[in-house]
Amino acid sequence: MDKRQAIGSWLSGPRETAEQMGVDFGYPGKQLGLPQQGPGSVARFGRRFGALLIDWLACQLIAYGLITGRDWTGAGNWTLGLFVVLSILTVGTVGFTPGKRILGIRVIDQDGSRLGVGRVILRTLLLALVIPALVWDRDGRGLHDRISHAVQVRI
Repeated sequence: MDKRQAIGSWLSGPRETAEQMGVDFGYPGKQLGLPQQGPGSVARFGRRFGALLIDWLACQLIAYGLITGRDWTGAGNWTLGLFVVLSILTVGTVGFTPGKRILGIRVIDQDGSRLGVGRVILRTLLLALVIPALVWDRDGRGLHDRISHAVQVRI
């Protein structure tokens, strides 16, 4: 390997270098047996982030308008608390939050069944910590989903 190839492989990143060497990563969800596109496929980052934003803004408005008496300074902690309760109740019962439903996402067990309440609570608490949600695997699942054996799929 000459200098140019070494620098090129460093600039392109480890995934592209591995693919050039013949490693097949496949599409997100392939290892889980999910389809590449359409219903049942892994929900992409844009949809997941949009759903999170919708849920967070809804909780923010509820905290601001109903709980803190229209005081933005006190709404932050209430927003997080409402978000945790909303996520546990809705994902634990119907499999999605209002934001996820609007954008066509459902949270399921990686074997395709409904996620149990204990794992919904674990997943939500890890999501509230933020950092686990920022660490992804090659299937696009956050660490909070991997630890709770969950996957977010399109419906």
